[in-house]
Amino acid sequence: MLRAFLRTAAARARSRSPRPAPDDDVLLDAPDDRLAPALVAAARGEHAPAAGLLAGTRANAEWDHRDRYATRLAAFARSRAEWLDAWRATAPDDPDALLVTARLTVHRHWDSPARSELLREVIPSVVAAAEAAGPVDPVPWRTALDAARGARAPHAEFERLWEQAVRRSPHHYGSHVAALEYLADTSPGAHGECLDFAETAAQDAPEDALVRALPLRAAFACLTAPGTGPGPGASAEGATAATVRTHRPRLDAAADRATALSAAHPAADPWAAELRNLLVYVLVRLGRHRDAAEQLRLTGPYVTSFPWDRDTGDPDPLGRFLQVRADVRAHLETGAH
Repeated sequence: MLRAFLRTAAARARSRSPRPAPDDDVLLDAPDDRLAPALVAAARGEHAPAAGLLAGTRANAEWDHRDRYATRLAAFARSRAEWLDAWRATAPDDPDALLVTARLTVHRHWDSPARSELLREVIPSVVAAAEAAGPVDPVPWRTALDAARGARAPHAEFERLWEQAVRRSPHHYGSHVAALEYLADTSPGAHGECLDFAETAAQDAPEDALVRALPLRAAFACLTAPGTGPGPGASAEGATAATVRTHRPRLDAAADRATALSAAHPAADPWAAELRNLLVYVLVRLGRHRDAAEQLRLTGPYVTSFPWDRDTGDPDPLGRFLQVRADVRAHLETGAH
């Protein structure tokens, strides 16, 4: 963990004037400057930095940061949970410890063949933790939404949880992602409805809100639905699904909106890395290789597992990213756009 932290710092120093990073210098899921010390401490079994980080996001209503940090901390706890166990023993009612524990529980059950049954069993405890978090924090409710989606909860049950989340924060990105994925899962082929939902959420949000990238997530869902053709490396025009052809103008608009949001963040910014990685994926699928190359430049050395880990079941997201990046370069060198 410390070695990865030091590599991240070195990569940032090299990326003051960003250019495509050499293959050996790219970093997968690198933490930002706020999360990295908490992860390093957790690797030593210490929970205080993680507790301080999440308490700060709660006090300052940084819901998108809180959501991402809780997710990363829970993912770390899947293999190294001693620090979280010590935290829970020290402060069993701490809302931040309860949040990470709930997220960890959902993560552990997600890959099980019995996912629906296991998540159905834990929904009451996840909801109880969300209720205990108070009247303003939407992030525990996002966890409840994920659990409900994995449990294939009925629409009415999901909508009750959704109302709790948006009542607390009408523009929380994670809650909207959970709702979008629930809609896509329960209504296969409902690409128009997914785009409608995402576009409405983006239009109503402040200019700098992360939820303005939600149409990009809807575009990704459309482009990766069964029957929509191969992954990056082929354009959307070559896909077999009529839905892609039907919604092409909206997919382009989603990419354009996300490009504007990307431009509002500094180059080589770990916080914007997931947005830019997803944008590269969608742009390549749309055949917009020159635009994808610009986002690759802005991304710098930062690669995120999503979306590459969902691309045709590839178990090597870093390798998949590097292959797509090489393909983009090859398209530009041969004059393809």
